[in-house]
Amino acid sequence: MHVAHLSLHDFRSYGTLELPLEAGVGAFLGRNGQGKTNLVEAIDYLSRLSSHRVASDAPLVRHGAERAVVRAAVVRDGRSATLEVEINPGKANRARVNRSALPRARELIGLVRTVVFAPDDLALVKGDPTERRHFLDDLLVLRSPRYAGVRADYDRVLRQRNTLLKTAGAARRGASLDASLATLDVWDSHLVEVGSQLLAARVALVHELRPYLAQAYAAVARGAGRDAADVVYRSSVELPEGEDRPSAASLTEPFLAGLAERRKDELDRGHSLVGPHRDDLLCTLASAETRLPVKGYASHGESWSFALALRLASYDLLRDDGDDPILVLDDVFAELDAGRRDQLAELVAGAEQVLVTAAVAEDVPPALAGARYRVAGGEVHREP
Repeated sequence: MHVAHLSLHDFRSYGTLELPLEAGVGAFLGRNGQGKTNLVEAIDYLSRLSSHRVASDAPLVRHGAERAVVRAAVVRDGRSATLEVEINPGKANRARVNRSALPRARELIGLVRTVVFAPDDLALVKGDPTERRHFLDDLLVLRSPRYAGVRADYDRVLRQRNTLLKTAGAARRGASLDASLATLDVWDSHLVEVGSQLLAARVALVHELRPYLAQAYAAVARGAGRDAADVVYRSSVELPEGEDRPSAASLTEPFLAGLAERRKDELDRGHSLVGPHRDDLLCTLASAETRLPVKGYASHGESWSFALALRLASYDLLRDDGDDPILVLDDVFAELDAGRRDQLAELVAGAEQVLVTAAVAEDVPPALAGARYRVAGGEVHREP
């Protein structure tokens, strides 16, 4: 899979851009602030309908414009398709495939797959649990796009339930409280129904990801063993013992029990305290005869290696699903020492398409020889 042509209209710093691309390595070179990352961000947005840089769509639209359009000709197994998304901040986005409108924009997700390496990836291991939950959910949706709807439904139910918890907590007694608690039982059922699907999918994903992570870390961190790196899913719901792939049905009872146990605390705080939104991915490294969490114990170099290994593991898992994802290396080489820089380059050089951003050509390792594009003043030119 690769992008053969990228068209932008009022996206970030670009008023209008038509950019032919090709398979293999493409490096976008230029000083900071010239729009290099905007190019790869646009391609990644087509993949996930979200940005790896900002949480909302508004910054993606060029100042003074009402909407932005990202369009790409994507080649897969020798066949080309044109994917397009119209970004409308505050309104519903619109998506098209070969000029035909899709009923919902999220049906575009997964038609092109990307794996992005970025300087912020260190937050995957050093940041708060939100970063790791997003990592899992993004990968889950790329592999099974239907989970975009499951995740959206869960977020909607969670917001409604939190609002009700605040109302019930404020009432404290009387008929108003009784009515709120009766309604809360209904929303408990909704939360468990949707949340169990998301939780079961995450647990199964982590089980599949573990061997890929171990292999990737051994490749990135030279000298590390194949069992050095590991991840464990930590859930606020008690998981069935010994089940690597629990069904959503098997999680219903422990999920409901967890909600019942924490109800008083939830009413006191006005927040839901049990469910996938409270879970974490524990990242560990082997040390002597024990395992230690990366966060708080690993060195800076080990943390970077682990973060890179998570991305590489994602890429390998997606590739083994049958598609070769587009790899995006967004200004990541400037963050790495020479050894990790060369090692990463060698590991990804064989991908069908690798898109790199860098301030200077010297930041791009020799293993990633290919097309070079100069980015300056809102224009992109291929170098001879």
